[in-house]
Amino acid sequence: MDPPLPKSSVNPNKHLKEEFVSNLSGSSMLEIAALTMTIPILVLIRHSISSIFITGASLKKKNDDATSGNRNFKSYLATLSLDFLVIVVPMLLFFTVLANWTYILATLFTILTLLYIAAKRSGGSSPSFEGEPNSLQAYITSYRVIMMIITFLCILAVDFGIFPRRYAKTETYGTSLMDLGVGAFVLANSLVSRQARNIITVSWKTSIVSTSPLIILGFLRLVTTTGVDYQVHVGEYGVHWNFFFTLAAVSILTSFINISPQYSGILGSLVLVGYQFCLMHGLNHYLLSNERGMDILSQNKEGIFSIFGYWGMYLLGVHLGNYLFFGSYSSGFRSSRWVRMRVWVLSILFWSLTVLLDRHVERISRRTCNLPYVTMVLADNLQLLSILMLADLVPGSKSSILEEAFNRNLLATFLLANILTGLVNLSVDTLSASSVTALFILFVYAYILSIVIGIADYFEDVLFREG
Repeated sequence: MDPPLPKSSVNPNKHLKEEFVSNLSGSSMLEIAALTMTIPILVLIRHSISSIFITGASLKKKNDDATSGNRNFKSYLATLSLDFLVIVVPMLLFFTVLANWTYILATLFTILTLLYIAAKRSGGSSPSFEGEPNSLQAYITSYRVIMMIITFLCILAVDFGIFPRRYAKTETYGTSLMDLGVGAFVLANSLVSRQARNIITVSWKTSIVSTSPLIILGFLRLVTTTGVDYQVHVGEYGVHWNFFFTLAAVSILTSFINISPQYSGILGSLVLVGYQFCLMHGLNHYLLSNERGMDILSQNKEGIFSIFGYWGMYLLGVHLGNYLFFGSYSSGFRSSRWVRMRVWVLSILFWSLTVLLDRHVERISRRTCNLPYVTMVLADNLQLLSILMLADLVPGSKSSILEEAFNRNLLATFLLANILTGLVNLSVDTLSASSVTALFILFVYAYILSIVIGIADYFEDVLFREG
């Protein structure tokens, strides 16, 4: 009797794709800092294009004239495409074909930006919104959107050979662009969280209900990746754990231990120091080993134990958000001039602390979310935000319609990006794709994502306005 034929897989290259993103050691802190220097300058360039005064609000106003409304929609799409060309396309090039030019580009962009600021200010062109609290909200929006664009570009690009392996997630220790992803999400949420805004009278039941979508998404991801035999790097979170479960766990922990934002930094520091102490006394060897038991804890050890690192990071972010942006008020922002100086100082301090911890305590590890990793995420994200705040010094708009659309639909953007990434991986042999093919696919993917989110935001806004 013939042996049964092996079951065909929807994803025949699963193991090859898993190996492609495994055993990587990352880049350097200097290169990551250089990338973070260049990316926000693209947003500043788009904001400073004074010849384009079209904003999302002006293009989405209700208009009784159907012809005028149609013209507005066409102008909206044209401006959205311009935003894509100025912001998203260069970022994609920086992460792929221009990756070896990172230091040169960072130096060039920095010099040009400083010269532009100097020229505008010496010419008597002083921005009217200098120091206004409203501009600070726009910079936080730009920061959150940049984080999302980096994420949706990288999660697909990493499966192609055109994406440098040093930018992919590290196996155990090291620094890379993609290592910053989940940490940046946690920090971005904490900086403008309810706790940071002094709204801490939320019951744990309400918090669990609000967290339930993340838990549902976590289980949906688990079921779908298992169902289609999708590639999953087990060393990232574990066998069953994923990004959504980590976000949900951090949110639930924060709601159970309700603490004032003025003291959350102290609690966060204690959690991180205590967790780092445990890592240095044997826990890191357990978490970084390839041995796993059959129990749920051992199967998902990386994801479960790293919660302590991400929770400590979240608590520090709550304290920083309260100190920098909100103070003792539950609404409104501080002066952006006051914040800008402190963000720059804090970024330098956290980068210095990261170097010291990495050299003398333990190397940076996203897999365990150790203390050096937390300080690096803080340093890098504050650096990004500090560069965006240079827009206070030059004239121009404070946002673009692409940023507005992404900001109002962050979760939808992330979900659609994951769906499109899965479809591409299941229909294209990404490992053997040429550089030209890979770049074309990535451009189309990013443009479809931007246009779909932009159109959805346009019609949602119009419907609500007309309703």
